[in-house]
Amino acid sequence: MARQKYIEGVGQVDYTPEEEAEANTLEEQHTQSVQNFKDKIELDETKKASGKQKLKDLGLDDDEIKALMGA
Repeated sequence: MARQKYIEGVGQVDYTPEEEAEANTLEEQHTQSVQNFKDKIELDETKKASGKQKLKDLGLDDDEIKALMGA
């Protein structure tokens, strides 16, 4: 189904091929940006967990780790 837009005084009209291509490109860019953001959050969480485990391996207890990390 073609995308449509509303034009005042005209009503619903189909996108032109150029508008459709631009909308598709923007949608793909948005999807990629969202995925990059989710990947960054996951990586940060993984590194935080890894860092906590390394501190535990060095002999720090949970209270000391909490004091260092502020969490």
